[in-house]
Amino acid sequence: PTQTKKREFHPHHAALLEEWIDTMTDQLPELTSFILPTGSPASAQLHVARTVCRRAERRMVPLVRDDGTVDPAALAYVNRLSDYFFTAARFVNYCDDIDEVQYRSEERVKNDEDGKYSNFQRERVVVKLKK
Repeated sequence: PTQTKKREFHPHHAALLEEWIDTMTDQLPELTSFILPTGSPASAQLHVARTVCRRAERRMVPLVRDDGTVDPAALAYVNRLSDYFFTAARFVNYCDDIDEVQYRSEERVKNDEDGKYSNFQRERVVVKLKK
């Protein structure tokens, strides 16, 4: 078996992403609830990129933890990159004046007549990004 040489990944890259995230976040309203990945086409593509990035992150964990073949700083970068995509998706909607939709779980209510539970449709809660 050949040995794979682990390459170092400079943590500066994750710090730079963090700065960009902070710059966008400073202009956005505070996030008080989970949001659904909705909005403009550009925002939707950023949400897709975020999910792909999270998948890559999950696959990297054993390579860092068990194999030691991946630098932990690279894993930290991929984690920050997915946060960047999430924040960028919100920022694009903010710039395009598109509202966010909050996630609300389905409510189960007991029916008085037969005692069975029924599911009600989730309430759609829209949050304005700009006031």
